[in-house]
Amino acid sequence: MARKKLWGGRFSSEQDDFFAKFNDSLSFDRELLEADIEGSIAYARALDRAGVFSAKDRGKVESGLRAVLEQNRRNPNAIASSSAEDVHSYVEEALTERIGSLALKLHTGRSRNDQVATDLRLYLRRKEAEIEKKMNRLLIALADFAEKNISAMLPGYTHLQRAQPVLFSHYLLAYGEMLLRDRQRLRESLERIDVCPLGSGALSGTVYKIDRNALARDLNFAAASLNSMDAVADRDFVLDFLFFSSTLMMHLSRFSEDLILYNSAEFSFIQLDDSIASGSSLMPQKKNPDALELVRAKAGRVLGHLVAMMTVLKGLPMTYNKDLQEDKQGLFDAILTVENCLEMMRRVFANIRICPERMLESAATGYLNATELADYLVAKKTPFREAHEIVGKIVVRASELGMRLEEMPIREYQSFSPIF
Repeated sequence: MARKKLWGGRFSSEQDDFFAKFNDSLSFDRELLEADIEGSIAYARALDRAGVFSAKDRGKVESGLRAVLEQNRRNPNAIASSSAEDVHSYVEEALTERIGSLALKLHTGRSRNDQVATDLRLYLRRKEAEIEKKMNRLLIALADFAEKNISAMLPGYTHLQRAQPVLFSHYLLAYGEMLLRDRQRLRESLERIDVCPLGSGALSGTVYKIDRNALARDLNFAAASLNSMDAVADRDFVLDFLFFSSTLMMHLSRFSEDLILYNSAEFSFIQLDDSIASGSSLMPQKKNPDALELVRAKAGRVLGHLVAMMTVLKGLPMTYNKDLQEDKQGLFDAILTVENCLEMMRRVFANIRICPERMLESAATGYLNATELADYLVAKKTPFREAHEIVGKIVVRASELGMRLEEMPIREYQSFSPIF
């Protein structure tokens, strides 16, 4: 039996089966089920205020929608067996099964254009709150680990060359600063999500007396959107989230790269616990930092979703176009990837130990105290550029003698400057 479409009246022939599968989105937009029902309950109340529903009708619709939600919470696979085109048509079909033709009035004055824009904002608002909690857990784990190792020293690097000795805790909290900026970006993106497009119709609003400000309040939005055309065309809030996600993942990738290097035999600054490492199928001695390597790799995946979304949007005419169906899969994957990587990094700091002796040994070699030696000369009224050149020559001499700067006798220093 042919599937009934929400828009079938205009068409006289059946849809091509392959096109139907190509066009359908239920396989991924079912992720929006809870948001769609939340928005539909609020819209039923708006129709009641507008005189389209009686209070009794609105109560039946609300009860039916909650029953659909409860069924899917008990059995998440219920929606998977549906032949519906998308999550919106699934909810309408499931509601119709429960309350009959009254369900068909729920779409009065509403388009899937403003419906999906609202669903996406509701969904993303909830997910951003969950992601911030995970970020806070990682920030706490990072701060705790820094505090536990507050006195450990390691070489700081520029150009991946040893530069100056630093506290390991200071190094860790540099990434903490990056994560705090990421959290700020997340909160800023939430401000732009917090606008309700529902009631905008397909693009030009609605003839029904929908109180859009009351509708926005019902859904806990800060405000209703001001322009109905922009409301259904806008996916800037998706870009905001994907930019936040890409920046966060770039920072986690940089952090992972450092830890991968520091875990190598060449550095041996840290050791990963067996619980977050894996081995080789050929080389019995190997212990690979796969958790960190996967975080590093997944950064590229999230960045790809940002570029893909920018590319989808760049050529779209006003207002809604089917291209916007492509806003979801990349977004959903980015959300899951960010959540998993934040949790993985938190687990890394619960299952890692540092090797302070090796770190200190490395910080004590390579003439990392050369800058302090130049500063000594500056304190003795030597111009910095002159001091810089003198110390450069002293480093060459120390290297020839196979000595550290602090091991060289005073006569060697005095051969370069009587100030010593």
